[in-house]
Amino acid sequence: MQLFYRHYGEGQPVIILHGLFGISDNWVTIGRRLAEKFEVFIPDQRNHGQSPHIDTFNYYALTEDLFEFVENHKLVNPVLIGHSMGGKVAMNFALKYPHKVEKLIIVDMSIRKYPALQTHINIINAMLSIDFDNIKSREDVSAIIPETIKPPGIKQLILKNLYRINRNKLGWRMNVQAIFDNIENVLEGIESPYTFDKPSLFIKGSNSDYILKEDYELIRKNFPNAEFHTIENTSHWVHAEKPDELYAVFFEFV
Repeated sequence: MQLFYRHYGEGQPVIILHGLFGISDNWVTIGRRLAEKFEVFIPDQRNHGQSPHIDTFNYYALTEDLFEFVENHKLVNPVLIGHSMGGKVAMNFALKYPHKVEKLIIVDMSIRKYPALQTHINIINAMLSIDFDNIKSREDVSAIIPETIKPPGIKQLILKNLYRINRNKLGWRMNVQAIFDNIENVLEGIESPYTFDKPSLFIKGSNSDYILKEDYELIRKNFPNAEFHTIENTSHWVHAEKPDELYAVFFEFV
């Protein structure tokens, strides 16, 4: 699958993988800063952004998309950075193809299975409820998306997925129906007999429950050299709320 991607800088390759409902554009600011020292690739994962839409949506497929991306671009020893769903893709890739990764950075995602979160259901239902035949502007969509979607930053994340199909019609970049049909796959945990022994960093937002203290031992079973770092006063959306702090942690580790 030919993924759309953004490309900045020269040097050792760094690949940044966005999370569920995200797009490559979410990571451009940090990507450009890293590009002062590194060659940065930020792909849209399948069913997101400008990459192809397809019914199949699970971590096996997402991991193989990343393998194809690395092979097609002839990337040697990239540093993998993944947020949320992108973190699970990065972990799966590092466990399956450890010889193709130099370092691993996971932003606010554990290895375990997650329960179906009401936030995810609210977001998908809100997106599916939009009748684009009767919607003419971004402001119209913003007014319709319910206030039950919290924190407020998620609403802006959703609106970034809007694009103009033609002069008179808007649509979602994201394949909302495929994500709805496969949401359980996105919440799956990683069960692998393999280990990734190279340097790994797991970054937690202090106000997020995606990585818990009791996850540390579980993570170290597959990532024995894992380090853990908490960024204070931030939620799951670390890159949006604390970009400077996150960039500093990235740069020091890489």
